[in-house]
Amino acid sequence: MIGQRKEISYSGRPESTIFWGWWKGIGILCLALAAAVASPAQTFTTLVNFNGTNGSQPSYMSLTQGLDGSLFGTTSGDTAFSMNTIFKMKLDGALTTIYSFSDDPGSGQYGLTLATNGTFYGTTQSGGTYGYGSVFSITPTGILNTVYSFTGGADGFNPECTLVQGADGNFYGTTFQGGTYEYYGTVFRMTQAGILNTLYSFNDGDGSGPQGGLIKGTDGDFYGTTMNGINFWGTVYKITPNGKLTTLHSFCTTVGCPDGEQPQGGVVQGSDGNFYGATLAGGAYGGGTIFRVSSAGSFTTIYNFCGQINCPDGSSPGAGLVEGTDGNFYGTTFYGGSSFQGTAFEVTPSGTETVLHNFCSLSNCADGQYPVGGLVQDTNGMFYGTTDFGGAYNEGTVFSLSVGLGPFVKTLPTSGRVGEIIAILGNKLTSATNVTFNGVDAAFNVNSTGTAIFTTVPTASTTGFVTVTTPSGTLRSNVKFRVRP
Repeated sequence: MIGQRKEISYSGRPESTIFWGWWKGIGILCLALAAAVASPAQTFTTLVNFNGTNGSQPSYMSLTQGLDGSLFGTTSGDTAFSMNTIFKMKLDGALTTIYSFSDDPGSGQYGLTLATNGTFYGTTQSGGTYGYGSVFSITPTGILNTVYSFTGGADGFNPECTLVQGADGNFYGTTFQGGTYEYYGTVFRMTQAGILNTLYSFNDGDGSGPQGGLIKGTDGDFYGTTMNGINFWGTVYKITPNGKLTTLHSFCTTVGCPDGEQPQGGVVQGSDGNFYGATLAGGAYGGGTIFRVSSAGSFTTIYNFCGQINCPDGSSPGAGLVEGTDGNFYGTTFYGGSSFQGTAFEVTPSGTETVLHNFCSLSNCADGQYPVGGLVQDTNGMFYGTTDFGGAYNEGTVFSLSVGLGPFVKTLPTSGRVGEIIAILGNKLTSATNVTFNGVDAAFNVNSTGTAIFTTVPTASTTGFVTVTTPSGTLRSNVKFRVRP
């Protein structure tokens, strides 16, 4: 039935009531506004098969590149056979569990943030001192410290987000529930020492259920989404570091939700300055959308999923997007595709979508199924992601996807003042001979693994790309480094 509303249970967890508009049946004419195109040449490789002992169900997160060149992530452990974990994986697939949450299966499943001090920070949905969730730090070797425990009151509870570090060194994040109005969630700021301030409490009229976390815009403000609120279908918002919130777009304010509904993931800022994201459902065909919104709130739907019978282009993009070094955006859907078990896709800023991989295309879903989390582009140019199920043991996988993009470097952080210490992440940097900030030379040191350079922002440097010269060629940063006054 078109437009049927029903409760969707995914991975044993009721996510939300969402609007589905499946176009099914022989003889239904589906006119796609932007049809998916054939997949270009690419290489897909399953790197890790989770088996319960080494974790299971790496849900709702994207992997994070560390200073040593490894990728770090979390598993949710929502099975009877395992608990959730924090792991690191070398690019060849060698996996090490660096921490296991033995007392709370709800902990540590929303991914990690690499701080400027080289430590990772993350959130747990539950657990902590009071059982309402926590913020933790963990070293690359697995030493974990609970930095803050939510009380379930005005500070919020159930943080279901990846944190972002601001230019002030503090961490910014969201809680899915709690706050002044009890149920609708919060935006918070937390120092590295664990002093937390609630910047904003949602009241449903301005959104509720912020799940995708925040990103830091080049204007210094933070941007995010709420999954519910204002007609129940979610919002895109920006918020200043001091807590002034502006709603940029409210979803589903017109019949049929042509603009989409329920953005579960956050947004990413493109190189054009606009913000891009996905909605879990809604749109012209009910399978979700890709959208673009400016910092002033100008909104455009650039792609509608499931525009053809049985959704070969994918449906239900539950995670956010990542902009590749080619200027296109990459992501996953956890339904749809040729086997209806999810896809990895590419979409251009103008809205041309390409399916890069159909999950469960191998026997017994050996390549994984239901990719709930998003993709990350490693500095070797390849994309990496996870599936919630499938693989050799049906406990999820880690995979790589190459689309022919070359290596690059990225800075940590992406902005700074003259004289500030900056890390530059990359691969095979041991023999680097030169580092420049928008053409200005900088002194530097390379770490022992050849995967990170440490330097300071040089005098007279200006906003622009960072480059690293190696015997194999010159590597450029994926985004412009912004020199702050």
